[in-house]
Amino acid sequence: MGFEYLTNTPLDTAKEAYLKDLTDLGFDSTEETVPVSESCGRITSEAVYAHGCAPHYAASAMDGIAVYASDTFGATDTTPVRIAAGRFAVVDTGDQIPDGMDAVIMVEEILLQDDGSVMIYSAAAPWQHIRQIGEDICAGEMILPSYTKITPSAIGAMIAGGILAVRVIKLPLIGIIPTGDEIVSPCADPKPGEILEFNGSIFSAMIHEWGAIPKLYPIVPDRFELIRDALRHAAEECDIVLLNAGSSAGREDYSAEAIRSLGKVFFHGIAMKPGKPAILGAIYGKPVLGIPGYPVSGILVIEEFLHPLINRWFHTKPSSCPVTSAFLTRPVVSGLKYEEFVRVRMGYVGEKLMASPLNRGSGVVSSFMKADGILRIPQGTEGYEAGTQVSIQLLSPIEKLKNTLVVIGSHDPLLDEIGDLLHRTDPGLFMSSSHVGSMGGIMAIRRGEAHAAGCHLLDTETGRYNISFLRKYFPHGGVKLIRCVGRNQGLMIAKGNPLNIRSFKDVARTGIRYVNRQKGSGTRILADYLCKENHIVPEKIYGYDREELTHTSVAAQIASGSADAGMGIYSAAKLYDLDFLPVCIEEYDLLIPDHAFETPMVQKMLSVLKSDAFREKLTQMGGYTLDRPGEIIPYLEDEIL
Repeated sequence: MGFEYLTNTPLDTAKEAYLKDLTDLGFDSTEETVPVSESCGRITSEAVYAHGCAPHYAASAMDGIAVYASDTFGATDTTPVRIAAGRFAVVDTGDQIPDGMDAVIMVEEILLQDDGSVMIYSAAAPWQHIRQIGEDICAGEMILPSYTKITPSAIGAMIAGGILAVRVIKLPLIGIIPTGDEIVSPCADPKPGEILEFNGSIFSAMIHEWGAIPKLYPIVPDRFELIRDALRHAAEECDIVLLNAGSSAGREDYSAEAIRSLGKVFFHGIAMKPGKPAILGAIYGKPVLGIPGYPVSGILVIEEFLHPLINRWFHTKPSSCPVTSAFLTRPVVSGLKYEEFVRVRMGYVGEKLMASPLNRGSGVVSSFMKADGILRIPQGTEGYEAGTQVSIQLLSPIEKLKNTLVVIGSHDPLLDEIGDLLHRTDPGLFMSSSHVGSMGGIMAIRRGEAHAAGCHLLDTETGRYNISFLRKYFPHGGVKLIRCVGRNQGLMIAKGNPLNIRSFKDVARTGIRYVNRQKGSGTRILADYLCKENHIVPEKIYGYDREELTHTSVAAQIASGSADAGMGIYSAAKLYDLDFLPVCIEEYDLLIPDHAFETPMVQKMLSVLKSDAFREKLTQMGGYTLDRPGEIIPYLEDEIL
């Protein structure tokens, strides 16, 4: 066998070029479907959407009685109200609310009378102490984006959302072929000259730790034909192959020649010590690594080359969970009796790590799945004001948070799709979106808490969106208004329109139950404007103060039958198979501060806005128009002139 001298390729050069060579050969992961109950630790191969709502019925959040809220109006300490037997129902936490009843009064706040009636001393607001349908998860919402590790809480979220099977990336099978005449299987009493084969056990453990499946083959003697045949067999069975020992240029080092005889050797010799004799090759388009026999060299080589291949297979990056400090974007109030654990979503904006508290409801399993960290509030502490620097136990690595695009503002399902496309484009990038309404987004940008904010604020005097608000809150510039989408906004109503709702003014009719968006949202401002245009006193609309944070949660209430109408976007109505009465095509734009505009994350997000994949996704969702997305919209008068 001819003697072959080694090359000395720089490590980073070899790593980058090798990954590119494998991509050109078509190296990529494969998919499979597994039961959700068996999916913990697996990586999603596509975005996962809820099939149903959680909870899927209106449930009592307290022990007490379910009542008709209208029966309680006027009750005070001095003018109590008696509710007759038959006009209420005793409920425990989690019980279904009887049809027609729309409030729960805690057992501590009622006084049972001898005739079976109860006395109450304060009025019940509609839907108080009731867990709404879809409070945790709404049907059609994205539960997990692509290429995301499935956690125990994510399993709960998927099952709660009606998902029993999930598409995941198949675990790669990695073959390990130990070679050498002097190598023997592990035993208690090796003979002189025998070397125990323990590299395979080390590599197997590391492969397990990285989420792949190792397959350790029998030891192969130093014979070219035997090594070649073992390689052929392993390459046919496995996704990646490690050939251990024989990678140098000695007289019995056959690894490079055996790999070359079946495929291709890209590099033989890497500028790293230890580990220089490493071989980077491919057989049948599958990676084959020639690993030096010395244990330390072998460990370093597979850390530098195999681990990135596994990450590439899963479209993920390794993570760590340190503890750090962050600034709260919203106040957090806590009782004095308990030490409280608040889940937060996080991301760096400039040099500041921002933490946005998630829903703290005891039944909201999705908050565990979404959380980047946990804020521990000690017993005896009432909470923290917005802007307070607090200590956070991280559930996500710092590197992820530094590569997380923080979006705070108006809700739209397209934000999840942008985040998913951003992550698919670059698995190292993430998006964290919080739904606080358009005005909340503007305030977050002013306070330096976000990279972007969704806005669709209508100026009722001019009929234009967003411009006048930016002139008011950013009179000297400092932000850019980016054109995003036009979206069809209107009334979502039950399929078939059983109540014959023909226009917005019909929501004020007796017997119509309305569900609204939160104050400060663009949709709420539009609803307020329509009330004014139709000479409707908002207080006359039953449920006008019943607020939901997203378009999909409004749609979920209507689809479930707990509400009859609500303002929202067409894509949410389509998702829930609701009828839709168009009101207007509104501008939904993104507000981006100047300091964030040129960052790679924001620029890649703007590329996603302009992409064919984004256009195709919006077409599937329905109700959107695209007209030069990503374009800067002038808003200051001197810019427009």
